[in-house]
Amino acid sequence: MAACGEAPPPGREGPSGEAGVNVAEALSGEQEAAGFARPQGPRPLLFPADHGPHPDYRHEWWYVTGNLESEAGRHFGFQATFFRFALTPEPLRLASRWATRQLWMAHFTVTDTAAGRFHHFERFSRGALGLAGARAEPFRVWLEDWALTAVGGDFDELRARLAAEGVAVDLRLELAKPLVLQGERGYSRKGAEPGNASYYYSAPRLAAAGEVTTPAGRHRVSGTAWIDREWGTSALSEGQSGWDWISLQLDSGRELMLYRLRREDGSTDPRSAGVWIDRQGSSRPLDWGDLTLEVLERWESPDGEATYPARWRLEYPEEGVELVIEPTLADQELRGGFRYWEGAVRASGRSAEGPVSGVGYVELTGYTE
Repeated sequence: MAACGEAPPPGREGPSGEAGVNVAEALSGEQEAAGFARPQGPRPLLFPADHGPHPDYRHEWWYVTGNLESEAGRHFGFQATFFRFALTPEPLRLASRWATRQLWMAHFTVTDTAAGRFHHFERFSRGALGLAGARAEPFRVWLEDWALTAVGGDFDELRARLAAEGVAVDLRLELAKPLVLQGERGYSRKGAEPGNASYYYSAPRLAAAGEVTTPAGRHRVSGTAWIDREWGTSALSEGQSGWDWISLQLDSGRELMLYRLRREDGSTDPRSAGVWIDRQGSSRPLDWGDLTLEVLERWESPDGEATYPARWRLEYPEEGVELVIEPTLADQELRGGFRYWEGAVRASGRSAEGPVSGVGYVELTGYTE
């Protein structure tokens, strides 16, 4: 069946053919969320237990993104994401070893900036027979042979190993800063409805080192990575159409993350938020009013199905930060079972301390027709 699909356009490798599901639409609908556990307010996040799965919630993800540079100065971006979706809130009563109420999906991408190529791959599996799953101790999340695994058993050092069709990453990721609890001590509100929230924490800076393999060869690389962990049952509220998520790691040793929940009329939902992290790892929650984000350019996907923001001006007056953010490659759109834009970006500008630059990742959902 896959052989009957269209070939990827030049400069891309990965799933192709009919447009996939809009991510924002997939997370909409209160009816589908009925019966699942919901975050009802702040609670202590407990580690290592909360590194592992939360099967009574409707969905969760382990999200790893990063920017790498080879010994020859060649830039690569990478994404390794594992998603769990609960199909029903009720325990199954089937005796079959194949039976499961958990569906797993994983996305793997490599941006080869010098070659102008974006490689992306997608896998699905049921959470049975060891095909896919997660555990807290020793930490591991996997889908078939794609895996993010604790090297010494805990979360301080991880190994990411993913490979598909001649593209691969094999990376060691070491925590360079403490974990950050997003929102209110890890409780992140997304809408006004009761339980429309998530539990959310991040590892904002990891030292990454290892190998990236592409059709151009094998490259020894080093750089930085970011991990987002989130679980809940929330759906987008009525009138919300999607979100823009930006994470930046500045060369000054600080980090800035923001997410903008977009409304159907183009305005920003007041529950949009972010976080500022200083050199020592102390974090400061941000309201949307603390920031200014202006779209400077837009990019249209080749089939005309979506138009995304493609360049931004970001200001954070409290720290004197003014940045221009732009993708390392224009086309970093995942066109698989779920369709969205996620890719590596660079930032440059100034802060109260002087000139500053950085790298990061941007995710854009809800832009498809």
